[in-house]
Order: sequence, then C-alpha cells, then structure tokens
Amino acid sequence: MSRLSDAPYNPARAGISGAILSLVFFAVRYNWRTSLDSIEPVKQLKAFKFQLKTNAAQVAQLRRFAGCCRLVWNTALALQKERLDSQQGILNYPNMAGELIQWKNAPETAFLSEAPAQPLQQTLKNLDLALRDAFNKTSPKRFPRFKKKGNHDSFRYPQGFKVDEANRRVFLPKIGWVNYRQSRLIEGTAKNVTLSENGGAWFISIQTEQETVQAAHESSSIIGLDMGVAKFATLSDGTVFMPVNSYRKREKSLRRAQRQLSRKVKFSNNWKKQKRKVQKLHTNIAHIRRDALHKTSATISKNHAVVVIEDLQVANMSRAAHGTVEQYGKNVRAKAGLNKAILDQGWREFRRQLEYKQAWRGGIVIAINPRNTSRTCARCGHIAAENRATQSRFECVACGHTENADINAAHNILAAGHAVIACGEAIRPRATVAASMKHEPTARAAQAAESESLSFRAVKMSRLRVAINPDNRECPCDGLRGVEPCTTNVSLPSSWPAARVPGCNH
Repeated sequence: MSRLSDAPYNPARAGISGAILSLVFFAVRYNWRTSLDSIEPVKQLKAFKFQLKTNAAQVAQLRRFAGCCRLVWNTALALQKERLDSQQGILNYPNMAGELIQWKNAPETAFLSEAPAQPLQQTLKNLDLALRDAFNKTSPKRFPRFKKKGNHDSFRYPQGFKVDEANRRVFLPKIGWVNYRQSRLIEGTAKNVTLSENGGAWFISIQTEQETVQAAHESSSIIGLDMGVAKFATLSDGTVFMPVNSYRKREKSLRRAQRQLSRKVKFSNNWKKQKRKVQKLHTNIAHIRRDALHKTSATISKNHAVVVIEDLQVANMSRAAHGTVEQYGKNVRAKAGLNKAILDQGWREFRRQLEYKQAWRGGIVIAINPRNTSRTCARCGHIAAENRATQSRFECVACGHTENADINAAHNILAAGHAVIACGEAIRPRATVAASMKHEPTARAAQAAESESLSFRAVKMSRLRVAINPDNRECPCDGLRGVEPCTTNVSLPSSWPAARVPGCNH
C-alpha cells in the first residue's frame, strides 16, 4: 500500500463542497448512532472454516460419501433433463426424495444406503434450488451442470453433528470424531457443517447463527475506489494497493508442471503424482490471491464507512476476442493477455468480500456506472478520450488539469457516489450485498443477512440525504454525473457554499 499524493484531498474536486461533506460526516456519526435504538436485534449468520486432521480411513470415508452425493446429483440432474427434453415438468424435492428411496433399493446402487441419509437429501435440495434459480424469470442463473470426480468434492450435514470446541474435534455421523486445526474461536450456535476437499486436504465449514445489533461504523469517511490491473485499487485520497499477481508470478512453473503431466500415461502412478503437483500449484496461487484480497478489503472496510466502487461486469470484460470461423477476432493475443491479467486480480471476489465486511461493520458499498470515469476531468467535467494522455497520466484538454489517471478516476467515482446519496437513485438495478460462499454465510444465508441490514441501510441513506438536503426534497444539483438530472430546484441556506459539481447549473 502506498500514497501517490501527499497533498490533502479537497472534497470540492469530487463534486461536493467541504461544508456539505462535513455535515454529511456529522450525520453519519450522530444520526446513524442515534437511530440504533429503533433497530431490533437481528440474527447474523457466519461460517468458520477449519482444516481437518484426518487419517487414511477417515479420508476414504469422506471421499466415499462425497462420491455418493455426486452420484445422486448427476442421476437426479439426468432425470430432470430427460423430463425437460420430453416436454414434462421438473420434479420437486419431495418427488425426488421418493426417487432416492428407489435408488437405494436398486441392486446396482444399493451402496447409497451405506452413506448418511441427510447429506444425500441435502444434495437433492441443492439441486432443486439450483433448478428454481435457473428458471427464475427476474434473475436467471446458469443451468446446473454435472459434477466431476475430484472437482470441488463436498457434502453437508444439516444436523446430527456435534462440535466439541474444547477438544478441537467434531462428530460426523457414520464417520465418528474428527480433529480439526482450530485457528479461531467459534461464535454463535452451529446450524450445519459442510465438508469439502481442496488441494488434497479436507476442510470443515461450520455455519453459526447468533443475535446481534447492527452497529454503526467506527469511521465516518466516504471514499471512491478505482480498480485496475497495473494498480489493483486506487482510493480517492491517494492510497494505492498494488496487485500480487499470484498467477502471473507462477505461470512458468505451472506451465512446466502441466507439460510434464501431459507426457505421463493417464491414470498411472506417475501421472497421479504429477497431477498432485499441479493441483498444489493451483491451490497455492488461489490462497495467495485470497489472502491479499482479504487484507485489502479489511483495511478499506475498517477505515471507511461508505465505499463507492464501479459496477464492473467482469465476465463481459474478460470475454475472449477470438471471434468465429467466418469472422476472426482482432488483437486476439493482446486481449487474451488482458483477460488473464483481469482474472488474476479477483475483482468480483474483492467486491464480494468488501460488501459483506461493510455490512457486518455497519457501512455500505455503493456501485456506480463505470462509464467515462477514466476519461472525465474531475475538475471541469470535460469528457474526452484525449484526456488520457498515457496509462498513468491524465491531462484535461479543456482546462489543463493534470493528475494521476487512477486518482482522477477515483475522484469521479466518489462524485458519482455523492450523487447517488443525494438523489437516492440506484445506478444499476442489482443487489448491493453479495452472497457469501466461503468463510461467510452461504448463498441463501446471505439473503437473510441482506434483509436484516435493509432497515439499517435505509436509515443510513435517509440520514445522508437529509444531511445534504434538510428539507428532504430533491437534490439541488441539475446534472450530477452518473444520475438523471433533478427537476426540482432547491435553494440552499446562504451559509452553505455552493456545491460546484461539473455540469451543475446552480
């Protein structure tokens, strides 16, 4: 982490005067805290992930049960696809549970009765949920796919387990007591446990539930955040977080190991040994990237109550440019290198971590439209591609303003965030609290975490709007960047300096 600029940040350059910003900060500190009395305690879901200390017999049982769950998933998914192909409706969970009983009684799949019943039933529930999400008309998700052996093997115990935190062990039905490496204390009541294999080791994720009061954020600052490849994250106050580039630094080693794997006889002992080496390299790359993302997101979340980011569509940005057979793409190699660099940063994972950490600490994350944030002058508002002289230097052709390009973009992002707070309009219709799938609540649990913070989030947004506009009317600016122009003219008190935003006519 470094600072590109030691000069103090001027809020007027981001589109709002210092007096208004100070009042916003006062509202953040005073009104948010005084509104906590009207908020009832909510149930918070968290998950604590530990590595299991297993022996050979336990590993064999874990892999066997994971294989049974994978067989149930693939068999049920094949049945559902057959019904869809024959113009029949999909079966719901109760009907699929009846099919599971028949599979257990069948001679060729009688070994399913030796596995715990609840993980198998939970697998059918997960498939039923995935199918309903795939056919959701409002926000459809990807259709479920068949699972492959050795690729994210996992299964879940919804009940029947026991956690002995004092002795650092957990009881799993039909497996027994298994020790785990306790890296932190477990908070709350355990609701379910998920077993998963990663990098040749088995892990347990214990999801807990506890009642808590949504606390106000300790800080009162609002910051704009610009994400990039050369610099991972640049804040509007000049702070820069450099990328770790875990994949790029180990790409040669990984390429060499994969070439050696391709020369081995498939499924031979040497092939299995080399495959474990490749798997270990991938795991190491992922762990380094995830560790850096957690440290960066935690630092930003602790120091800033409101974080304004760009609503980047990473899947579209990293799409291949090879084109089709009839029309070949342009700059395919250059685009492939850019895609590799974008995916190596982990932008979407960083946003997910930042959103749930802000929700836990009482802060918020605002996502704004990223259009023209890199080509707009933060001082005069002039938009032109020529303003970006180089990758790192911004020089406005209209007013001559010069600044680091990433800091200038962060100022524009912050100004658009102020516009969202002032006008109360969403830039894009998407959720601001992402589902958490790893050490945090699961996808469905994240929806409960989101709903429990909606009231507190509404209080914070309303307090910010009141701080900018005491009469609780429309935004006084006619043309804030990133939102639709306001139609109501509001006269501010004479003691307030004008909030001179580029494009504002007041």
